[in-house]
Amino acid sequence: MLMNLALTAAALLLLVTVLLCWPRRMKAGQQLDRKTLFAEKLALLSDARDLGELSDSDLAVAAAELKNQFLAPLPDAQLLQGHSARSGLLALLLLTVLTAVLYASTGQYRALDDWQQAQENLPAFGERALLGKGEPLNDAELAQFALGLRTKLATSGDDAVAWFVLGRIWFSQGQIPESIEAFEKALSLTPERVNLLVSYAQALMVEGSEESVKKAAKSLGTVLSKDAGNVDALSMLALIAQQRGDVKEARAAWEVLLMQLPKDDPRYVQVQQQLAQLASQQQVPQPTAPVPAGPVLNVTLTIPQAVADANAGATLFVFARATQGMPLPVAVQKLQLKAGTMQIQLDNSHSMQPDWNLSAVDSVTVGARISRSGSATPDPTDLQLKSAPLTLTAAAQQVELSF
Repeated sequence: MLMNLALTAAALLLLVTVLLCWPRRMKAGQQLDRKTLFAEKLALLSDARDLGELSDSDLAVAAAELKNQFLAPLPDAQLLQGHSARSGLLALLLLTVLTAVLYASTGQYRALDDWQQAQENLPAFGERALLGKGEPLNDAELAQFALGLRTKLATSGDDAVAWFVLGRIWFSQGQIPESIEAFEKALSLTPERVNLLVSYAQALMVEGSEESVKKAAKSLGTVLSKDAGNVDALSMLALIAQQRGDVKEARAAWEVLLMQLPKDDPRYVQVQQQLAQLASQQQVPQPTAPVPAGPVLNVTLTIPQAVADANAGATLFVFARATQGMPLPVAVQKLQLKAGTMQIQLDNSHSMQPDWNLSAVDSVTVGARISRSGSATPDPTDLQLKSAPLTLTAAAQQVELSF
Protein backbone atom coordinates (compact mmCIF):
# COMPACT_ATOMS: atom_id res chain seq x y z
CA MET A 1 0.00 0.00 0.00
CA LEU A 2 2.86 2.41 0.71
CA MET A 3 4.20 1.75 -2.77
CA ASN A 4 0.78 2.48 -4.27
CA LEU A 5 0.60 5.72 -2.30
CA ALA A 6 4.04 6.82 -3.54
CA LEU A 7 3.09 6.07 -7.15
CA THR A 8 -0.12 8.07 -6.75
CA ALA A 9 1.78 11.07 -5.36
CA ALA A 10 4.33 10.86 -8.18
CA ALA A 11 1.57 10.77 -10.78
CA LEU A 12 -0.12 13.80 -9.20
CA LEU A 13 3.21 15.69 -9.15
CA LEU A 14 3.77 14.89 -12.83
CA LEU A 15 0.25 16.10 -13.66
CA VAL A 16 0.83 19.38 -11.79
CA THR A 17 4.12 19.91 -13.66
CA VAL A 18 2.44 19.38 -17.03
CA LEU A 19 -0.41 21.74 -16.13
CA LEU A 20 2.04 24.45 -15.06
CA CYS A 21 4.35 24.19 -18.03
CA TRP A 22 1.85 23.63 -20.84
CA PRO A 23 0.20 27.11 -20.87
CA ARG A 24 3.57 28.92 -20.94
CA ARG A 25 4.74 26.87 -23.90
CA MET A 26 1.60 27.74 -25.83
CA LYS A 27 2.01 31.46 -25.19
CA ALA A 28 5.61 31.41 -26.36
CA GLY A 29 4.61 29.53 -29.52
CA GLN A 30 1.87 32.03 -30.27
CA GLN A 31 4.30 34.96 -30.01
CA LEU A 32 6.84 33.36 -32.36
CA ASP A 33 4.36 32.19 -35.03
CA ARG A 34 1.83 35.00 -34.81
CA LYS A 35 2.26 36.20 -38.39
CA THR A 36 2.24 32.67 -39.82
CA LEU A 37 -0.93 31.76 -37.93
CA PHE A 38 -2.66 34.98 -39.13
CA ALA A 39 -1.74 34.18 -42.74
CA GLU A 40 -3.03 30.59 -42.42
CA LYS A 41 -6.40 31.65 -40.99
CA LEU A 42 -6.82 34.38 -43.62
CA ALA A 43 -6.07 31.81 -46.34
CA LEU A 44 -8.77 29.53 -44.90
CA LEU A 45 -11.28 32.36 -45.08
CA SER A 46 -10.31 33.01 -48.72
CA ASP A 47 -10.77 29.31 -49.55
CA ALA A 48 -14.23 29.41 -47.98
CA ARG A 49 -15.10 32.45 -50.18
CA ASP A 50 -13.82 30.63 -53.30
CA LEU A 51 -15.97 27.59 -52.46
CA GLY A 52 -19.04 29.79 -52.13
CA GLU A 53 -19.35 29.31 -48.38
CA LEU A 54 -18.67 33.02 -47.71
CA SER A 55 -19.71 36.10 -49.69
CA ASP A 56 -17.27 38.91 -50.35
CA SER A 57 -18.92 41.04 -47.70
CA ASP A 58 -18.76 38.20 -45.14
CA LEU A 59 -15.10 37.69 -46.00
CA ALA A 60 -14.37 41.36 -45.40
CA VAL A 61 -16.08 41.30 -41.99
CA ALA A 62 -14.34 38.07 -40.93
CA ALA A 63 -10.93 39.33 -42.10
CA ALA A 64 -11.38 42.56 -40.14
CA GLU A 65 -12.32 40.63 -36.98
CA LEU A 66 -9.32 38.31 -37.45
CA LYS A 67 -7.03 41.31 -37.83
CA ASN A 68 -8.36 42.87 -34.60
CA GLN A 69 -7.74 39.65 -32.72
CA PHE A 70 -4.13 39.37 -33.85
CA LEU A 71 -3.42 43.06 -33.23
CA ALA A 72 -4.48 42.73 -29.56
CA PRO A 73 -1.38 42.79 -27.27
CA LEU A 74 -0.26 39.55 -25.56
CA PRO A 75 -0.21 39.45 -21.73
CA ASP A 76 2.97 40.75 -20.21
CA ALA A 77 5.53 37.97 -19.66
CA GLN A 78 6.06 38.98 -16.06
CA LEU A 79 2.33 38.68 -15.37
CA LEU A 80 2.39 35.21 -16.87
CA GLN A 81 5.34 34.23 -14.72
CA GLY A 82 3.66 35.60 -11.60
CA HIS A 83 0.48 33.70 -12.39
CA SER A 84 2.50 30.52 -12.96
CA ALA A 85 4.31 30.96 -9.63
CA ARG A 86 1.05 31.41 -7.73
CA SER A 87 -0.47 28.43 -9.55
CA GLY A 88 2.57 26.36 -8.67
CA LEU A 89 2.32 27.17 -4.95
CA LEU A 90 -1.40 26.42 -4.95
CA ALA A 91 -0.88 23.13 -6.77
CA LEU A 92 1.89 22.05 -4.38
CA LEU A 93 -0.33 22.89 -1.40
CA LEU A 94 -3.17 20.88 -2.93
CA LEU A 95 -0.83 17.96 -3.59
CA THR A 96 0.39 18.00 0.03
CA VAL A 97 -3.14 18.01 1.44
CA LEU A 98 -4.29 15.27 -0.96
CA THR A 99 -1.30 13.08 -0.08
CA ALA A 100 -2.03 13.49 3.64
CA VAL A 101 -5.68 12.56 3.12
CA LEU A 102 -4.73 9.47 1.10
CA TYR A 103 -2.21 8.41 3.74
CA ALA A 104 -4.76 8.75 6.52
CA SER A 105 -7.61 7.09 4.59
CA THR A 106 -5.58 3.99 3.70
CA GLY A 107 -4.70 3.44 7.35
CA GLN A 108 -0.97 3.19 6.67
CA TYR A 109 -0.12 5.15 9.81
CA ARG A 110 -2.22 2.81 11.96
CA ALA A 111 -0.75 -0.26 10.22
CA LEU A 112 2.78 1.00 10.85
CA ASP A 113 1.92 1.68 14.50
CA ASP A 114 0.50 -1.85 14.89
CA TRP A 115 3.63 -3.32 13.34
CA GLN A 116 5.92 -1.35 15.70
CA GLN A 117 3.87 -2.42 18.72
CA ALA A 118 4.00 -6.04 17.58
CA GLN A 119 7.81 -5.92 17.50
CA GLU A 120 8.05 -4.26 20.91
CA ASN A 121 5.57 -6.63 22.59
CA LEU A 122 6.74 -9.90 20.99
CA PRO A 123 8.76 -11.12 24.03
CA ALA A 124 5.95 -10.23 26.47
CA PHE A 125 3.32 -11.87 24.25
CA GLY A 126 5.48 -15.01 24.09
CA GLU A 127 5.70 -15.24 27.88
CA ARG A 128 1.94 -14.80 28.30
CA ALA A 129 0.98 -17.23 25.52
CA LEU A 130 3.61 -19.95 26.00
CA LEU A 131 4.55 -19.72 29.68
CA GLY A 132 1.16 -18.67 31.06
CA LYS A 133 2.53 -15.53 32.70
CA GLY A 134 -0.12 -12.86 33.20
CA GLU A 135 -3.50 -12.58 31.52
CA PRO A 136 -4.30 -14.66 28.40
CA LEU A 137 -3.96 -12.77 25.13
CA ASN A 138 -7.15 -11.22 23.79
CA ASP A 139 -8.09 -11.27 20.10
CA ALA A 140 -6.33 -7.98 19.28
CA GLU A 141 -3.16 -9.08 21.07
CA LEU A 142 -3.23 -12.45 19.30
CA ALA A 143 -3.37 -10.62 15.97
CA GLN A 144 -0.38 -8.48 17.01
CA PHE A 145 1.46 -11.58 18.24
CA ALA A 146 0.90 -13.24 14.85
CA LEU A 147 2.17 -10.10 13.07
CA GLY A 148 5.30 -10.06 15.23
CA LEU A 149 5.96 -13.76 14.55
CA ARG A 150 5.55 -13.28 10.78
CA THR A 151 8.02 -10.39 10.87
CA LYS A 152 10.48 -12.46 12.92
CA LEU A 153 10.27 -15.31 10.41
CA ALA A 154 10.72 -12.92 7.48
CA THR A 155 13.76 -11.20 8.98
CA SER A 156 15.46 -13.98 10.97
CA GLY A 157 14.68 -17.03 8.85
CA ASP A 158 12.74 -20.23 9.60
CA ASP A 159 12.15 -21.14 13.23
CA ALA A 160 10.20 -24.28 14.15
CA VAL A 161 8.77 -22.85 17.40
CA ALA A 162 7.66 -19.62 15.70
CA TRP A 163 5.91 -21.55 12.92
CA PHE A 164 4.26 -23.85 15.48
CA VAL A 165 2.97 -20.96 17.61
CA LEU A 166 1.79 -19.09 14.51
CA GLY A 167 -0.06 -22.22 13.39
CA ARG A 168 -1.81 -22.48 16.77
CA ILE A 169 -2.86 -18.82 16.59
CA TRP A 170 -4.26 -19.22 13.08
CA PHE A 171 -6.05 -22.43 14.11
CA SER A 172 -7.71 -20.65 17.05
CA GLN A 173 -8.82 -17.89 14.66
CA GLY A 174 -10.38 -20.40 12.26
CA GLN A 175 -7.74 -19.87 9.55
CA ILE A 176 -7.38 -23.60 8.91
CA PRO A 177 -5.46 -23.63 5.56
CA GLU A 178 -2.97 -21.10 6.93
CA SER A 179 -2.49 -23.09 10.14
CA ILE A 180 -1.86 -26.30 8.18
CA GLU A 181 0.79 -24.53 6.09
CA ALA A 182 2.48 -23.17 9.23
CA PHE A 183 2.52 -26.62 10.90
CA GLU A 184 3.99 -28.17 7.75
CA LYS A 185 6.83 -25.62 7.75
CA ALA A 186 7.50 -26.37 11.42
CA LEU A 187 7.49 -30.13 10.68
CA SER A 188 10.04 -29.64 7.91
CA LEU A 189 12.41 -28.40 10.65
CA THR A 190 11.38 -30.73 13.52
CA PRO A 191 9.54 -33.71 11.95
CA GLU A 192 9.11 -35.83 15.12
CA ARG A 193 7.89 -33.32 17.68
CA VAL A 194 4.82 -34.89 19.34
CA ASN A 195 2.77 -31.77 20.19
CA LEU A 196 3.40 -30.40 16.70
CA LEU A 197 2.23 -33.66 15.07
CA VAL A 198 -0.93 -33.63 17.20
CA SER A 199 -1.74 -30.00 16.31
CA TYR A 200 -1.11 -30.73 12.64
CA ALA A 201 -3.47 -33.73 12.74
CA GLN A 202 -6.12 -31.66 14.51
CA ALA A 203 -6.02 -28.96 11.81
CA LEU A 204 -6.18 -31.60 9.06
CA MET A 205 -9.23 -33.20 10.66
CA VAL A 206 -10.99 -29.85 10.83
CA GLU A 207 -10.20 -29.28 7.14
CA GLY A 208 -11.97 -32.59 6.63
CA SER A 209 -11.12 -33.64 3.07
CA GLU A 210 -10.34 -37.31 2.48
CA GLU A 211 -6.69 -36.56 1.71
CA SER A 212 -6.35 -34.44 4.85
CA VAL A 213 -7.88 -37.15 7.05
CA LYS A 214 -5.37 -39.67 5.64
CA LYS A 215 -2.51 -37.30 6.46
CA ALA A 216 -3.94 -36.82 9.96
CA ALA A 217 -4.08 -40.58 10.57
CA LYS A 218 -0.45 -40.93 9.44
CA SER A 219 0.63 -38.09 11.72
CA LEU A 220 -1.21 -39.64 14.70
CA GLY A 221 0.38 -43.00 13.96
CA THR A 222 3.80 -41.35 14.29
CA VAL A 223 2.73 -39.88 17.65
CA LEU A 224 1.57 -43.24 19.01
CA SER A 225 4.82 -44.89 17.88
CA LYS A 226 6.62 -42.52 20.27
CA ASP A 227 3.93 -42.19 22.97
CA ALA A 228 1.50 -45.14 22.92
CA GLY A 229 -0.73 -43.60 25.58
CA ASN A 230 -1.09 -40.15 24.07
CA VAL A 231 -4.69 -39.23 24.90
CA ASP A 232 -5.14 -36.66 22.13
CA ALA A 233 -3.81 -39.00 19.45
CA LEU A 234 -5.98 -41.90 20.62
CA SER A 235 -9.16 -39.79 20.67
CA MET A 236 -8.54 -38.38 17.19
CA LEU A 237 -7.73 -41.82 15.74
CA ALA A 238 -10.95 -43.15 17.26
CA LEU A 239 -12.92 -40.33 15.64
CA ILE A 240 -11.27 -40.98 12.27
CA ALA A 241 -12.12 -44.69 12.46
CA GLN A 242 -15.68 -43.86 13.53
CA GLN A 243 -16.16 -41.47 10.61
CA ARG A 244 -14.90 -44.15 8.21
CA GLY A 245 -17.41 -46.61 9.63
CA ASP A 246 -14.68 -48.87 11.04
CA VAL A 247 -16.51 -49.73 14.26
CA LYS A 248 -13.98 -52.35 15.40
CA GLU A 249 -10.99 -50.02 15.15
CA ALA A 250 -12.91 -47.13 16.69
CA ARG A 251 -14.01 -49.27 19.63
CA ALA A 252 -10.44 -50.48 20.21
CA ALA A 253 -9.14 -46.91 20.24
CA TRP A 254 -11.86 -45.67 22.60
CA GLU A 255 -11.30 -48.58 24.99
CA VAL A 256 -7.53 -47.93 25.11
CA LEU A 257 -8.26 -44.27 25.71
CA LEU A 258 -10.74 -45.06 28.50
CA MET A 259 -8.01 -46.99 30.34
CA GLN A 260 -5.69 -44.00 30.10
CA LEU A 261 -8.14 -41.55 31.70
CA PRO A 262 -8.87 -41.19 35.42
CA LYS A 263 -12.57 -41.49 36.22
CA ASP A 264 -12.80 -37.89 37.40
CA ASP A 265 -11.54 -36.61 34.04
CA PRO A 266 -14.43 -34.91 32.14
CA ARG A 267 -13.38 -36.83 29.03
CA TYR A 268 -14.04 -40.16 30.76
CA VAL A 269 -17.82 -39.73 30.43
CA GLN A 270 -17.45 -38.54 26.82
CA VAL A 271 -15.53 -41.71 25.89
CA GLN A 272 -18.20 -43.83 27.58
CA GLN A 273 -20.80 -42.08 25.45
CA GLN A 274 -18.85 -42.81 22.29
CA LEU A 275 -18.59 -46.51 23.21
CA ALA A 276 -22.32 -46.63 23.94
CA GLN A 277 -23.02 -45.03 20.56
CA LEU A 278 -20.89 -47.66 18.82
CA ALA A 279 -22.67 -50.41 20.72
CA SER A 280 -26.06 -49.14 19.58
CA GLN A 281 -24.83 -49.16 15.99
CA GLN A 282 -23.79 -52.79 16.36
CA GLN A 283 -27.10 -53.57 18.08
CA VAL A 284 -25.30 -55.25 20.93
CA PRO A 285 -27.08 -55.05 24.30
CA GLN A 286 -25.21 -52.61 26.50
CA PRO A 287 -25.89 -50.86 29.79
CA THR A 288 -27.87 -47.65 29.49
CA ALA A 289 -25.66 -44.90 28.15
CA PRO A 290 -24.80 -42.27 30.73
CA VAL A 291 -26.57 -38.94 30.47
CA PRO A 292 -24.31 -36.49 28.60
CA ALA A 293 -22.46 -34.15 30.94
CA GLY A 294 -23.00 -30.48 30.31
CA PRO A 295 -25.42 -28.70 27.96
CA VAL A 296 -27.31 -30.69 25.34
CA LEU A 297 -28.77 -29.31 22.12
CA ASN A 298 -31.41 -31.36 20.30
CA VAL A 299 -31.52 -30.05 16.75
CA THR A 300 -34.46 -30.69 14.44
CA LEU A 301 -33.27 -30.06 10.89
CA THR A 302 -35.55 -30.15 7.84
CA ILE A 303 -34.04 -30.60 4.37
CA PRO A 304 -36.46 -30.38 1.40
CA GLN A 305 -36.20 -32.99 -1.33
CA ALA A 306 -35.27 -30.34 -3.91
CA VAL A 307 -32.29 -29.22 -1.79
CA ALA A 308 -31.11 -32.81 -1.33
CA ASP A 309 -31.46 -33.53 -5.08
CA ALA A 310 -29.51 -30.39 -6.02
CA ASN A 311 -26.69 -31.42 -3.66
CA ALA A 312 -26.59 -35.19 -4.18
CA GLY A 313 -23.61 -36.83 -2.45
CA ALA A 314 -22.87 -33.73 -0.37
CA THR A 315 -21.85 -33.72 3.30
CA LEU A 316 -23.91 -32.10 6.05
CA PHE A 317 -22.26 -30.35 9.01
CA VAL A 318 -24.40 -29.48 12.03
CA PHE A 319 -22.53 -27.42 14.59
CA ALA A 320 -22.68 -25.07 17.55
CA ARG A 321 -20.35 -22.07 17.61
CA ALA A 322 -19.70 -19.73 20.54
CA THR A 323 -21.08 -16.22 20.13
CA GLN A 324 -17.81 -14.93 21.61
CA GLY A 325 -14.30 -16.31 21.48
CA MET A 326 -12.74 -18.71 18.99
CA PRO A 327 -14.64 -19.37 15.75
CA LEU A 328 -13.85 -23.08 16.09
CA PRO A 329 -17.13 -24.97 16.74
CA VAL A 330 -17.68 -26.15 20.31
CA ALA A 331 -19.64 -29.15 18.97
CA VAL A 332 -20.06 -30.57 15.47
CA GLN A 333 -21.51 -33.60 13.71
CA LYS A 334 -20.59 -34.62 10.16
CA LEU A 335 -23.42 -36.48 8.39
CA GLN A 336 -24.51 -37.67 4.98
CA LEU A 337 -27.01 -35.31 3.40
CA LYS A 338 -30.53 -36.70 2.93
CA ALA A 339 -33.99 -35.26 2.47
CA GLY A 340 -36.50 -35.12 5.31
CA THR A 341 -36.46 -34.18 8.97
CA MET A 342 -33.44 -35.21 11.02
CA GLN A 343 -32.88 -35.28 14.77
CA ILE A 344 -29.28 -34.42 15.70
CA GLN A 345 -27.89 -34.13 19.21
CA LEU A 346 -24.94 -31.88 20.05
CA ASP A 347 -23.20 -32.26 23.41
CA ASN A 348 -19.70 -32.23 24.87
CA SER A 349 -18.86 -35.55 23.23
CA HIS A 350 -18.98 -33.77 19.86
CA SER A 351 -16.30 -31.20 20.69
CA MET A 352 -13.18 -30.86 18.55
CA GLN A 353 -10.97 -29.89 21.49
CA PRO A 354 -11.35 -31.23 25.06
CA ASP A 355 -11.25 -27.75 26.59
CA TRP A 356 -13.42 -26.06 23.95
CA ASN A 357 -16.89 -27.55 24.28
CA LEU A 358 -20.44 -26.50 25.20
CA SER A 359 -19.56 -26.38 28.90
CA ALA A 360 -16.82 -23.81 28.18
CA VAL A 361 -19.16 -21.13 26.79
CA ASP A 362 -22.31 -19.29 27.84
CA SER A 363 -24.12 -18.84 24.53
CA VAL A 364 -23.95 -20.27 21.02
CA THR A 365 -25.47 -20.13 17.58
CA VAL A 366 -26.50 -23.45 16.05
CA GLY A 367 -25.92 -23.86 12.33
CA ALA A 368 -26.01 -26.31 9.45
CA ARG A 369 -23.90 -26.28 6.29
CA ILE A 370 -24.13 -28.37 3.11
CA SER A 371 -20.67 -28.97 1.60
CA ARG A 372 -20.30 -30.49 -1.85
CA SER A 373 -16.56 -30.98 -1.28
CA GLY A 374 -16.99 -32.57 2.14
CA SER A 375 -14.40 -30.14 3.57
CA ALA A 376 -14.77 -28.66 7.03
CA THR A 377 -13.48 -25.36 5.65
CA PRO A 378 -16.49 -23.32 4.50
CA ASP A 379 -16.77 -22.46 0.81
CA PRO A 380 -18.68 -19.42 -0.50
CA THR A 381 -20.88 -21.74 -2.58
CA ASP A 382 -21.99 -23.84 0.43
CA LEU A 383 -25.59 -23.60 1.59
CA GLN A 384 -25.56 -22.49 5.21
CA LEU A 385 -27.97 -21.31 7.90
CA LYS A 386 -27.79 -20.56 11.60
CA SER A 387 -30.06 -19.87 14.54
CA ALA A 388 -30.34 -16.78 16.69
CA PRO A 389 -27.97 -16.66 19.71
CA LEU A 390 -28.98 -19.19 22.36
CA THR A 391 -28.07 -18.95 26.05
CA LEU A 392 -27.08 -22.41 27.28
CA THR A 393 -28.77 -24.01 30.31
CA ALA A 394 -28.34 -27.21 32.29
CA ALA A 395 -31.51 -28.67 30.76
CA ALA A 396 -31.58 -30.02 27.19
CA GLN A 397 -32.64 -27.37 24.68
CA GLN A 398 -34.52 -27.70 21.39
CA VAL A 399 -33.40 -25.95 18.20
CA GLU A 400 -35.27 -26.05 14.87
CA LEU A 401 -33.58 -25.31 11.54
CA SER A 402 -34.87 -25.62 7.98
CA PHE A 403 -33.21 -25.09 4.60
